Amino acid sequence: MLTTIKLGQWDLSAILRFTAILFLGFASGLPLALTGQAMQAWLTVDGLDIATIGFLGLVGIPYSFKFLWAPLMDRFELPLFGRRKGWLVVTQLGLALLLWWMAALSPKDNLNLFAVAALAVAFLSASQDIVIDAYRTDILAPNERGLGGSLAILGYRLATIISGGVALIWAQNSGWSHVYTLMAGIMAAAAVISFLLLPPVSATLKPLDSDPKQELAGFMAMLLGFVIGWFAMHYLLILLGFDPDSPNKWLQLGFIVAQLSAALPLGYKLARWVGFETLNRSLDSYFAQPSAVAFLVLIVLYKLGDAFAGSLTTPFLIKGMGFSQAEVGIVIKVIGAWITIFGVIIAGFIMLRLSLFKALLIFGLLQLISNLGFWLLAVEGKNAWGSFLLPAFDIGIMAVKEASQIDYLLMLVIAFENISGGMGTAAFTVLLMSLCNQRFTATHYALLSAFAALGRIYVSPLSGVLSESWGWPNFFIFSVIMAIPGLFAVWVMRPNLLGLQKANP
Repeated sequence: MLTTIKLGQWDLSAILRFTAILFLGFASGLPLALTGQAMQAWLTVDGLDIATIGFLGLVGIPYSFKFLWAPLMDRFELPLFGRRKGWLVVTQLGLALLLWWMAALSPKDNLNLFAVAALAVAFLSASQDIVIDAYRTDILAPNERGLGGSLAILGYRLATIISGGVALIWAQNSGWSHVYTLMAGIMAAAAVISFLLLPPVSATLKPLDSDPKQELAGFMAMLLGFVIGWFAMHYLLILLGFDPDSPNKWLQLGFIVAQLSAALPLGYKLARWVGFETLNRSLDSYFAQPSAVAFLVLIVLYKLGDAFAGSLTTPFLIKGMGFSQAEVGIVIKVIGAWITIFGVIIAGFIMLRLSLFKALLIFGLLQLISNLGFWLLAVEGKNAWGSFLLPAFDIGIMAVKEASQIDYLLMLVIAFENISGGMGTAAFTVLLMSLCNQRFTATHYALLSAFAALGRIYVSPLSGVLSESWGWPNFFIFSVIMAIPGLFAVWVMRPNLLGLQKANP
């Protein structure tokens, strides 16, 4: 146990907990950007088409399935490290190795192998997130979760400044391979910090007592069911006359959706049948809560419009609008991220006074309005509102060798989008933590965040096809429309959200 030393209204244990949350937010955000917008920038400058870049967004699939292996992280503890910390160290070291491997590959010359490496990074990143989300929920009291959630997002956004913003500037100066090698080193350092400095989880929070052999058998049965369902649907579609290698992007997307629709239910059924006890009991525990399914619907819908608008932001700005990597890096990933941090901090304090319902509704409305900014940018065009010249600079960790034009409209759009997105995410994080049972924290949070990731993962290939078919202005109007159901769901769920907050004062 940590010794409590009062420092004003705060004690040392609280300061250490919040510092750990900030650090882990950073560790979570770093690899996510490297299989998201940073990777999209690499693919864009390598000359891949928008639709292909959109489909490569599917490497993020592990984020939507992570609840399937999260029970193993609830049930098992690695020796010597204590609850949660062992899994953190292992996943962070694995991420360091995989990012180093990615750095050695060329997406243009070895696209399939590059995709496999990115998928592996996404898998370990999702696994790290399972542990981080559970750890955060385990060590924070209910009344600390608003501020804790804001600090987690603050750390996450700081990571995106490095891996998303500064990385684009580094890449323009020294290439993407160098950038990914550097990110591998940062993840290795994170593993050392996690091992040495993170506060322990309370000894009272124990894993479920169950037969470990039965747990592993259930997990393997689930994997087997998933594989059988995937390939069975694949060959059934071929027998029905559909071509998986068709150049038609809609048909390719249909193949993926159909295979997933067969694989997931079969994997789940086999896991239940064999007896994957932690998965069974954790899911039963969640769905025993009032309005459990309705909350899942809300979680999917709330960030859907934001997911569409943000899915192809980097290719839109570089390829669609003609901005340079340096300008995108400076405006979107550096200035924008700092603005997001401001929004997150403000949201953390606002939520001390607002109900969860009001926070979700107001911040969600701001997110919807921010999508109109991208539509305006697509309609008006580059430099429509003028620009200013940012001189070349070198501040040690970041250097721009040549002066860059900074578009005023781009600055305004990104500023509003980031501040509203930061606020919405802060409220959303509190919602997820409030729905978790601490006996099954990893599985519950993984289930909830997997549903939250559905929009971010699966809209990417759809966005690529829609933007090419409709054009960018119509695409962003569509993203605004897709934000409306989430606001409606918040309004309908008002009694449930108020009741949830009363249950977690």
